Amino acid sequence: MQNLRLNALQTLMNSPAQKNSLTGKRISELFASRVFTGKVMREHLSDEAYKSLQMSIKTGTKIDRKVADQIAAGMKEWAMKQGVTHFTHWFQPMTGATAEKHDTFFTIKSDGTPIETFDGDALVQQEPDASSFPSGGLRATFEARGYTAWDPSSPAFIMDMGAGKTLCIPTVFVSYNGEALDYKGPLLKSIAALDKAATEVCNYFDRNITHVYSTLGWEQEYFVVDEALANARPDLVMCGRTVVGHAPAKGQQLEDHYFGSIPERVYAFMRDFEEEAYKLGIPLRTRHNEVAPSQFECAPVFEEVNIAVDHNLLIMDLMQKVAKRHKLKVLLHEKPFAGINGSGKHNNWSMATDTGINLLSPGKTPKTNLLFLTFFINTIKAVHDHADLLRAAIASPGNDFRLGANEAPPAIISVFIGHYLTDILHEIETRVDNKFDEQDEAILKLDLHRHIPDLLLDNTDRNRTSPFAFTGNKFEFRAVGSSANCASAMTTLNTIVAHTLSQFKQEVDVLIDKGEKKDIAILQVLRQYIIDSKRILFEGDNYSEEWQKEAERRGLPNIKTTPQALDALVSPKGKQVFIQSGVFTEKEIHARHEILLEDYIKKVQIEARVIGDLCTNYILPAAIRYQNELIKNIEGLKAAGLDQSAYQTQLNILKKISEHINVIGQQVEAMIEERKKVNKMTDTREKAIAYCDRVKAYFDTIRYHADKLEFLVDDQYWPLPKYRELLFLR
Repeated sequence: MQNLRLNALQTLMNSPAQKNSLTGKRISELFASRVFTGKVMREHLSDEAYKSLQMSIKTGTKIDRKVADQIAAGMKEWAMKQGVTHFTHWFQPMTGATAEKHDTFFTIKSDGTPIETFDGDALVQQEPDASSFPSGGLRATFEARGYTAWDPSSPAFIMDMGAGKTLCIPTVFVSYNGEALDYKGPLLKSIAALDKAATEVCNYFDRNITHVYSTLGWEQEYFVVDEALANARPDLVMCGRTVVGHAPAKGQQLEDHYFGSIPERVYAFMRDFEEEAYKLGIPLRTRHNEVAPSQFECAPVFEEVNIAVDHNLLIMDLMQKVAKRHKLKVLLHEKPFAGINGSGKHNNWSMATDTGINLLSPGKTPKTNLLFLTFFINTIKAVHDHADLLRAAIASPGNDFRLGANEAPPAIISVFIGHYLTDILHEIETRVDNKFDEQDEAILKLDLHRHIPDLLLDNTDRNRTSPFAFTGNKFEFRAVGSSANCASAMTTLNTIVAHTLSQFKQEVDVLIDKGEKKDIAILQVLRQYIIDSKRILFEGDNYSEEWQKEAERRGLPNIKTTPQALDALVSPKGKQVFIQSGVFTEKEIHARHEILLEDYIKKVQIEARVIGDLCTNYILPAAIRYQNELIKNIEGLKAAGLDQSAYQTQLNILKKISEHINVIGQQVEAMIEERKKVNKMTDTREKAIAYCDRVKAYFDTIRYHADKLEFLVDDQYWPLPKYRELLFLR
């Protein structure tokens, strides 16, 4: 029988070094060369069209169809100069991947004349077949109509695909009745909600502020393994993770990979995909080895959150495409290998004003300090009040393997702010008379700016176990999974902060109407928010068992699995927040809940099938072949007249192999039978929980015995590439 593992190893050893396609140009020369930027717009649009598009980007106003025709014509002219033949509406359905349907500029006029054309109607709206995209019951399968609508705030770009080039137009995706079927639409609504609520609060301090936007800097972790070895593992091909695999003698215990010298083959791949990213205007700045062997990270400069989300989706797509050129495979699963660190995607989030102020950066004056404290404390209050929604925003089958493991934040949402800011909040909270005097310089003139650059920026990032940490001028949401669309977490974070800021303004206005001075009213409400939220602040080790016990005493939820975590979406409180903020309708919330549960069911179901396939068709046959070899060896020794002590070791190994074979056979059969029962269930939530508790429950036992067989069976018989090969051979 052909051994895929040995063939893959042979392929790896014989593969010549791959050449990259680098241009050798400076980054500044390449940057955004494939993007319909403001500079490009100036060159290809009339003044009327340019001003209309810029106004739409800044204010969200609609673009007249006549002007849309002008924009489309200019966009086509620019794209065709670069060799583009097709265009597509690029959107983000609830599948976890991006989607696109390519149409050519080419058409034939009524008189038979061939021509390239692209008008405003094609730019603004398209009608892809929506029948196979997740809808959560928003429409019946036979109702195939869905619409993609242009998002002018995210610039069009040209994607190179082999020898071809396609103009990609970022869009939202909605049903025939207008309900959101994607991630981008709700994100844009959450951005608008935060803008409105935050601007109103900013106006307490500065009437010149007319716009607030959220910013995001993501950090993308990923694994890189040899393509031939990965393709010889059905679990990596089908699930993105290894469902079996014995730990290697050397894993990450030496931590010698972290920030080490980047392997040459991976370095060539990195340079290649970075160049492609720069062409698309993705401002990548950082690359390095992560903690686990074969794990790496890249990160860009901060951007407006909508653009940052689009760029993260593009970078995940680019990495996987470019990896093929180098005969490599990029793994974005949150936990592709057991026993070593999984991959996350830290989301560094902040808010900024159109006057150039970072609202989460301490200032130099009493007014700006109070502005900072207002948004800082409101964010903590939002996370405290809606921690369950944040947990739901990061829930996925892959992240369930990572959250709470030895390298990732736990499923308990807590906030780390550092000792200096903790002391400041304590000072505000413990005013003896529960009153503030306008002349109280200890509060109104906190000299944050003098301390924070030296202390806070250096010290607050020490707690890498915190799921939500303040890191000097932003909050870092560390619990987001590596394969996730950042829009899910950012939509929720924007929404809950907007909701809390709206409540804050109402409460402050009540005090002002009663005659309280504005700054004092603000401090009074902030003091109460500190008291209400203090249980979510934690400075210690989030990985420890002691914290789990302490969190339980504090009443903080510890929801470890996706089906239960998603309940927060459809809770009365959760629905109220999203509906009041205008981000979702109740119908959309229930649809999204249904879609995410179905996704969980399907992914666990696929993993169960892959486990059964691997055991039945790969692991057990290999173990039985080696078992037969041992039997022949023992029988030969017996025939030679040797005493049992001469082959006792072989007998012991034979016994262990037989036990593991039997247990695997029994457990796989039991898992299959349980899956059949669960598949008959009709309630989606109950079915998801059953897959989690009753089907997935078999995974660890089967894996334990399969991994024991890998350790016992002769290396030449084992059919699957091993961890030592996947992680250390490149």
